Amino acid sequence: MRRLNRKKTLNLMRELDAFPKVPESYVETSASGGTVSLIAFTTIAFLTVMEFTVYRDTWMKYEYEVDKDFTSKLRINIDITVAMRCQYVGADVLDLAETMVASADGLIYEPVMFDLSPQQKEWQRMLHRIQSRLQEEHSLQDVIFKSAFKGASTALPPREDNSLQSPDACRIHGHLYVNKVAGNFHITVGKAIPHPRGHAHLAALVSHESYNFSHRIDHLSFGELIPGIINPLDGTEKVASDHNQMFQYFITVVPTKLHTYKISAETHQFSVTERERVINHAAGSHGVSGIFMKYDISSLMVTVTEEHMPFWQFLVRLCGIIGGIFSTTGILHGVGRFVAEVIFCRFRLGSYKSTSDPLPDGHTSNHLPLITDNSTH
Repeated sequence: MRRLNRKKTLNLMRELDAFPKVPESYVETSASGGTVSLIAFTTIAFLTVMEFTVYRDTWMKYEYEVDKDFTSKLRINIDITVAMRCQYVGADVLDLAETMVASADGLIYEPVMFDLSPQQKEWQRMLHRIQSRLQEEHSLQDVIFKSAFKGASTALPPREDNSLQSPDACRIHGHLYVNKVAGNFHITVGKAIPHPRGHAHLAALVSHESYNFSHRIDHLSFGELIPGIINPLDGTEKVASDHNQMFQYFITVVPTKLHTYKISAETHQFSVTERERVINHAAGSHGVSGIFMKYDISSLMVTVTEEHMPFWQFLVRLCGIIGGIFSTTGILHGVGRFVAEVIFCRFRLGSYKSTSDPLPDGHTSNHLPLITDNSTH
């Protein structure tokens, strides 16, 4: 009984076979078919390798939603060098809620040389080239997102030379936590002091001739500090043409959640516009000399997710490549063979007509001479 059931099952499976096997004695091979087969296999191998490369690659997906987080603090990462001595300058933040955040809460004032060493200048030139490429090709930002934590640090390297000159500049670096509302981070003359109607700076003891707000922004970012991410103002350098000069940066900050296969972090992207002018009250140009960064928080939040092609989709595309190439090459081979046969038949027919014998009355004889055994002797 078991053997009968097995035979019935095998017979049933044979009837369901959608791939019948043709005996090799019935298959006709040709040189043209072998050539087409070789071309087909080579094309399949090439496209399979290319498809596997696409399968291994990833892309960034951008989703937008309303930012509902208004209670958390915003972190500002700062590394700015000003061409003035540290005792002459002060930095702080004042937001729209009239909340003052002093630089003593997280910033460090470090006396340094404003001029860069040869190695630092080379680093700055490289950073400028990257920034110019990012402005031209925005798709490179996806590469930076995917390579976060893998790339080299974007911080200014330390000096490789031991300069004996006295420091003539002040490096202000560190981070501050502020409210998630629009605010103004500024660096101006004198240390900041609290005031009932805002705040003020002790600038009376500093002479105007010592004002020099030439500066270099080695790093400025918002949110979690992520190594390898290049921000729009990194590497920016401005040289003041006058003692009383104001530099303004208008920044729009966009909260961003970054989810890749390497990291998952909450950071912020931002765009910036710049303006600079000389303070001259007699000419109607009023204001305070210094560096002012006015930032505003966008109400939209961007979620950037790194995605990968599913394995099942890779298999479907691979099957489509193999089946499509086999079908296409089979059709092209059949068409080419048909065209070749038509051409060869016409050529043989033409050569046959040219060898026919003319008859006395002007007709031609299309009959071949009969070959017998006697004619061979």
